[in-house]
Amino acid sequence: MTAYIDRSNIAATIAHHSNWALGDLLKETLDWHETTRQAHYPDQAKTYLSHLPMTERIVPVTSSLPLETVDGIVRPVWMRRLDAEHLNLRQATRQHVDVTDYGAVGDGLTDCTLAFRLALRSNRHVHVPAGVYVVRGIRIPSNCVLEGASQQETIIKLSDRAPKHRRLLRNATPFAGNHHIEVAHLTLDWNVERLGDVDRTSSGDTASSALTFAHVKFGWIHHVTAKNAGLHAFDITSPHYHYLGDGLRAKKGSRYVWLDHCEATNYGDDGITTHHSDALYITNCYCHHPHGRTHAHGFSNSNGIEIDDGSRHVTLVNNMSEGCFGGVEVKAHGTSSAAHDVHIFGHFSYHDNRSFNFRHISHHLADDPQSKTARFLSGTNLVSMEPVRSKLYTKSSARSLVVSAYQDVLIHGFTAIGNPDYDYRANPALAVQYKSRNVRLKRIATSGFASGRADIELFGGDNRTDHVTIEDVICRNSAPVALKIGGQLTNITLQRIEGEQKSGDVLISTSSPIAAHDLFAYGFSDRVRNEV
Repeated sequence: MTAYIDRSNIAATIAHHSNWALGDLLKETLDWHETTRQAHYPDQAKTYLSHLPMTERIVPVTSSLPLETVDGIVRPVWMRRLDAEHLNLRQATRQHVDVTDYGAVGDGLTDCTLAFRLALRSNRHVHVPAGVYVVRGIRIPSNCVLEGASQQETIIKLSDRAPKHRRLLRNATPFAGNHHIEVAHLTLDWNVERLGDVDRTSSGDTASSALTFAHVKFGWIHHVTAKNAGLHAFDITSPHYHYLGDGLRAKKGSRYVWLDHCEATNYGDDGITTHHSDALYITNCYCHHPHGRTHAHGFSNSNGIEIDDGSRHVTLVNNMSEGCFGGVEVKAHGTSSAAHDVHIFGHFSYHDNRSFNFRHISHHLADDPQSKTARFLSGTNLVSMEPVRSKLYTKSSARSLVVSAYQDVLIHGFTAIGNPDYDYRANPALAVQYKSRNVRLKRIATSGFASGRADIELFGGDNRTDHVTIEDVICRNSAPVALKIGGQLTNITLQRIEGEQKSGDVLISTSSPIAAHDLFAYGFSDRVRNEV
């Protein structure tokens, strides 16, 4: 297959490489979503009282939000409200001003901080003409629009004099909260080069990011490039992260925020990241080539898009990642609540280390506790192209998909394209493992993982996955084993598994009992081999 990659038309790139037609996938995924939502997560947005300050409890996990399709694009139903609120914002910001009227000069030299502070007021639509505007950090209030001439023409750059902890652009009052903020058609340059050759480019918490929305209700970020960040390019979050345990999360998260046609590059941790926030929509974004210097050298968990601690009700549509540790990572740290009710529709991952990585850290091993919050996750029409090892995280193996700890998972329409000349060091392309439960893989196509151990592996043992259904798999000219199943698994159902391989070993190698129907093996020594 020709490596057609159009970064300006991500949907076309996905369609070119996917083995599956989008129209055949959407209805079934949305039916699964609605059935699972009604059966297990019927509440719209439920939290419970906590006696800890700035903290809310979210277990048991019972909440989710509905999805719909509009003109063939999946949208959360709450977007209807956000559209109405955008009309309210336009009504409130009828006063149009220009930052140059307040003394800003886009020469790349003049400090324009005061001009932006004077221009950025509530009920204003603030225009920034073409040019490079140097600032020491700016804050945007409620009911305000900040708009440049274009991503290529308008650049707001952090001053060489700004300290490491400075955020380039953030909302004005994070703890009190802000609402109705729009940022569009410009580039935000955090200017990491000003720090020189330092080991770490961030100062902790939510600081050192290019754009931060903390405790923002009703936000729009579109046609914005964020680059050279010390920490995150885009951070949608609560004012303060905390790590008080699985089942707890920070209060005052952001809500109803849409990121569209954004680009993130050369950042220290993640391109787009979310923490302790609800109702987020991320579409048509391109996140690529982090520098990873937030972390120790060789241990950089720098992802394209990371849906992190305490995030809920997040929908991603037609995004792309390149040269990252994880293309999309949905996760939590061990001392926080996992992101849940997260659904991905269309993503193209190119040369990421782990294209799609779903996990709850410290809830994987046999003696680890079961995650209370890693629930309700789906990925539809996903493409992983040539995952590779990375200097960002030197000990991490290259994989297309990893599912760990999560329950109620649907992966529907997944295309994994390996490089047949690359050394995958006998690792599987797709791994379902580490206490994951109720996982369904349907319409999976793999090719090119000739040096891998297996195309798909279900890991066994005391921390095994279980209750896994795999349907409609096509493995062509790929690993010597199409599907490898570990020991101690008790509920594995396989249907319509097809493999075609020159001198293949075995279509299915299993150390557990399986219920299998319609198996087609071409060029393999065996169709099913019991390894017990």
